[in-house]
Amino acid sequence: MALYLIGDVQGCDDALRRLLEAIAFSPSRDSLVLLGDLVNRGPSSVDVLRRVRGLGASASTVLGNHDLHLLGVAHGARKAGRKDTLGNVLDAPDRDALIDWLRQHPLALHRTLGGADLLMIHAGVPPQWTVGETLVLAAEVESVLRGPELGSFLQEMYGDQPDRWRPELSGSARLRVIVNALTRLRFCSADGTMEFEAKNDPSDPPEGLMPWFDVPGRKTAEATLAFGHWSTLGWLSRSDLMSTDTGCVWGGCLSAVRIGATPQERELIQVDCPQAQKPG
Repeated sequence: MALYLIGDVQGCDDALRRLLEAIAFSPSRDSLVLLGDLVNRGPSSVDVLRRVRGLGASASTVLGNHDLHLLGVAHGARKAGRKDTLGNVLDAPDRDALIDWLRQHPLALHRTLGGADLLMIHAGVPPQWTVGETLVLAAEVESVLRGPELGSFLQEMYGDQPDRWRPELSGSARLRVIVNALTRLRFCSADGTMEFEAKNDPSDPPEGLMPWFDVPGRKTAEATLAFGHWSTLGWLSRSDLMSTDTGCVWGGCLSAVRIGATPQERELIQVDCPQAQKPG
């Protein structure tokens, strides 16, 4: 039985189909975790959702910012943007079933491999959070996403503030900072103040900021964190990190990682993806 992680698909269903063929994925034998952003920007978001849903219990996904945006648009909390390609989901005959299926998924997943923690999220984790705290805080948002208050939460989900975690936060501010950290974070300061707009290569951070995973004293440093979201970072494999967004929708590759017990046992499998949109 193999565990595979796949980076941001973003509506590129043909690439996902070819990648699953390349790894000879078997739902009866293997398991798959998609690291968020199943939808948007690419041409076939509805087919991606149908394909992953059709894999049943063998496939899981953590929610990314584009997935949450689809929920926001579907529930009238936000208008679709000029670059959004969500119409084939919103107009689908099985729209309601797909939207309901999507909102049942978590913002963070955890596995133990060889006695070590593997934490899977879409974007990042503030340096103040442990693995356990990350899972507990993610569960606060997941409960709302799956419950009757979904519509009102989505109305207040958007925004960049608060930009730093404080345990005393409550209400929509608390939920928003959790969502932003797990689905939008790339750079932050040494004290954990988060920045959500810069998409720079990590070697060229905005002044006073650094990649979230390089903050000294990060409390998840003893775990292995797997994430997507950062196409300019691309594939990065360290003992404590796996970055899997290799820019499929921008004409790069779609990547799967076969997980072994050690970093040396990781296997990277990639397929080319025709450019769907120009970056920007």
